Amino acid sequence: MQTIGERLEEARKKKGISIREAADATKIRGDYLQKFEGNQFDIALSEIYVRGFLRNYASFLKLPTDRIINDYTALGRGETRASRPPVREGYGRTGIAPTAAEPGEPVAAPAEVGADPATGRPAPRKRSSAPALPSGPDPALIFRAVKIGGVVLVGLVLLWIIKSLFWGGSTPAAPTTTKSASATRGPAFGLVALKPVQVTVRKKTPTGGEGEILFSGIVAPGDTKIVPRPGAVFIEASAPENLLLEINGARFPMGLRAGEHRGELPAPPTS
Repeated sequence: MQTIGERLEEARKKKGISIREAADATKIRGDYLQKFEGNQFDIALSEIYVRGFLRNYASFLKLPTDRIINDYTALGRGETRASRPPVREGYGRTGIAPTAAEPGEPVAAPAEVGADPATGRPAPRKRSSAPALPSGPDPALIFRAVKIGGVVLVGLVLLWIIKSLFWGGSTPAAPTTTKSASATRGPAFGLVALKPVQVTVRKKTPTGGEGEILFSGIVAPGDTKIVPRPGAVFIEASAPENLLLEINGARFPMGLRAGEHRGELPAPPTS
């Protein structure tokens, strides 16, 4: 059967902490903890502190405190240490033994130190006003909180990475406000996505170059973006196969060849 000290030492080593770390967590001196683990309970303190420190240390190590205290009491250490024998009192003076009684005369029993002079019974003991033993935070709870926080942080990072890959880039361009057909008071066409796709629409200049950006952003499935069509426009899409053009209520694919991401929409016919 393991001794108290062996159980304490084994539990501490299972937690993977040193005597110094245990002392910092329990606010108990390290040399006291070393003596406890060596089954040495003479630490020049009153019995209430020895029992209190032992209970706190066992609780910190997640050991059954009542069993530890019971085993400690079984060693004969839990009893109050014997104090000096009471000084006999005789004839009202301390330290003077009573004189011998005459033959046949009963000898009065010496009064016990601390007894009530009226009844001769021991006076009730006053409860000690010793301060409560200090206790610190449980390192196991702190480690568990840090572990949970780390898992949540890793999950958020993975979610951000997956979202970035899913939307076609780690830093997608911020969508700009699309001009509506009613606002432009002119021809327009719609962008309809089968899957999320990044689209940029630029106006074609009279010389055939790229002009004003009419729309730039991500088109999500189920959402139709209305883009002005002042003339011929260039349409660039990250996944052209997932994009449809809606013109006069009818939808058409971009019709690009494999590997192409840019096409041209001619100017609307003039009436």
